[in-house]
Amino acid sequence: MNACGTLASWAVLAGLAVAWAAEPTDLHKVPLPAGLVGPDAKVVPGAVVCFLEGPAVDADGSVYFSDIAGNRIMKLATDGKFSVWRADSGRTNGNCFDAQGRLVSCEGGEQGVGRRRIVRTDMKSGEVTVLTDKFEGKRYNSPNDVCIDAKGRIWFTDPYYGPDRASLEFDHESVYRIDTDGKVTRVLTQPEIHRPNGIAMSPDDKTLYVIDSHPKDNGNRKVWAFEIGSDGKPGKQRLVWDFGKGRGGDGMKLDAKGNLWIAAGISYKRSPFETTDVPPAIYVITPEGKLLGKIPVGEDLLTNLAFGGPDMKALYVTAGRTVYKLPVNVPGYALYPPLKNK
Repeated sequence: MNACGTLASWAVLAGLAVAWAAEPTDLHKVPLPAGLVGPDAKVVPGAVVCFLEGPAVDADGSVYFSDIAGNRIMKLATDGKFSVWRADSGRTNGNCFDAQGRLVSCEGGEQGVGRRRIVRTDMKSGEVTVLTDKFEGKRYNSPNDVCIDAKGRIWFTDPYYGPDRASLEFDHESVYRIDTDGKVTRVLTQPEIHRPNGIAMSPDDKTLYVIDSHPKDNGNRKVWAFEIGSDGKPGKQRLVWDFGKGRGGDGMKLDAKGNLWIAAGISYKRSPFETTDVPPAIYVITPEGKLLGKIPVGEDLLTNLAFGGPDMKALYVTAGRTVYKLPVNVPGYALYPPLKNK
């Protein structure tokens, strides 16, 4: 190597030494590349390829969950493999197993044309039964989430979050109950609630929890509790939690102690009426309204959750494109399989 080459090599090494000796850069504080993008530039979704929702866990621990944008229901087996369980889901959103192990699904009407009805699938035969597709002669808006009480009654929410409301036949967004004889009753609507989304029933069938999530100006981002009489009619209404002006709750499940586990929050504003005050997480709240804590999840638009595993101590969370899993110390509550409640 000649003298020039030697000097050049030493110069490179000296520069590396200076770089190594410098304090590491705090990447959280690095600004936008000046002049290369606008000073107020923000990254926002350009297209929704998949939108995961509605997890439900069967007796062997397999997780069934919806991809609304992909118009399908997926299955995550216990060995970690996933597959398409239903290729044409009718834009299914929420799912729930009844006490007989049949899958009850909310076929919606958002992110594409859907069937806008509640169906039940016999998991052994594959037979699909339509439980309801109209109320008082009108099609539902977009059935969103569902729960089933110990008496076998099915409760579901029917909001609409799409921008085009031309196809809607109702001028309200409501909660319905399907009795075991097939009769459908509208049990909640405006003004008690603005836009019902997640729904859950307490183990004793005495309290119905409804997430009221309306992302418009002055819209509710609240969690309500309604006393339920023996006749199935909601009574006294009580506020459990108010998410303020951030993204309110979406899906919700209860644990064996009756605590509410709620998927909520967002990292970027989707409209002028929504703030980022509620970071994306699973929020755990007592029935009395005490916040026990939150479980951060590293993805926007957490949608729903379900408990599973042989002891019901595995929490599954659906987000934009991912199903997350987390071990927990308290079992979840569900009607099926029976061992989950022991």
